[in-house]
Amino acid sequence: MPQTAYRQTSARAAGEAEMLSDYSQVAAALAFMAAQTGRRPGPDDAARHLGLSTDAFRQLFLRWAGLTPAAFLDVVKHARTGRREAPSFDFAPPRTPRDLAVKHESIASDTWKGGDGQRLSFGFHPSPFGEALVVSAGSGAKQGLAGLGWVDDKAAPGRAATDGKHGGGREGALADMRRRWPKATLVQDQAATAPFARRSFEPSAWQAHDPLRVLLIGTSFEVTVWRELLAVPVGATTTYSTLAARIGRPAAARAVGAAVGKNPISFVVPCHRALGKSGALTGYHWGLARKQAILGWEAGQCQS
Repeated sequence: MPQTAYRQTSARAAGEAEMLSDYSQVAAALAFMAAQTGRRPGPDDAARHLGLSTDAFRQLFLRWAGLTPAAFLDVVKHARTGRREAPSFDFAPPRTPRDLAVKHESIASDTWKGGDGQRLSFGFHPSPFGEALVVSAGSGAKQGLAGLGWVDDKAAPGRAATDGKHGGGREGALADMRRRWPKATLVQDQAATAPFARRSFEPSAWQAHDPLRVLLIGTSFEVTVWRELLAVPVGATTTYSTLAARIGRPAAARAVGAAVGKNPISFVVPCHRALGKSGALTGYHWGLARKQAILGWEAGQCQS
């Protein structure tokens, strides 16, 4: 490998390691603050919990999200109490943000038959929210992102210990995806999935003229809900009841919530932007600390 390319590769690896380390500390801080009862700990309390100085804690959030800890927490609080919903917003970010442009194709689950005869590629890649499992289907120009989740310990910061359905580590994340497509053949292919990871998590790669191709594999109702989620822009949130009304099923908020929970393409299909009617963050398959982290990180993208 040429020396220049080696240095670039080494620098990229170092940057990815720092990003993963930063997220781990951010998630631990959010989990600490959420776990306290009877009092409302602030950034200084969280900094002490992590063994960091106030300035080091501030630099951690600025480096990772582009926001100070106080601004980050204000974003999360605002998401819960003063939602900005699509298409009419009551809270405008400081600038019109970039958003991840998506071109989607829908595949009915009864047609796909659990992935029977399908070959899926998977790979593990760094992301701003921990190590990600990325799954793609198809090949060539027809290849698309089919799954995205995260690798966690059995009791990662901000989520309960495994309930038996979701184990920890890479095997647990992969098993979670296998359950969605039990008849498919999953083959590890980092080269095939790396472009999808980059396109998903690097805002510089979010180009409206070059949308990310995704494959929505689910029932007709689930796909309808996921399509509606794609209409909620970065920096905004919505509610399950609003989503239900927008798909013409106003009495189906509970069913909409279930469909949101089954979304196989986390972050790209932004199920993290869906809240309860009261503004509560509600459950999130990958933990409430991660949901808070994503919402705050996205707010930072609105200001960068």
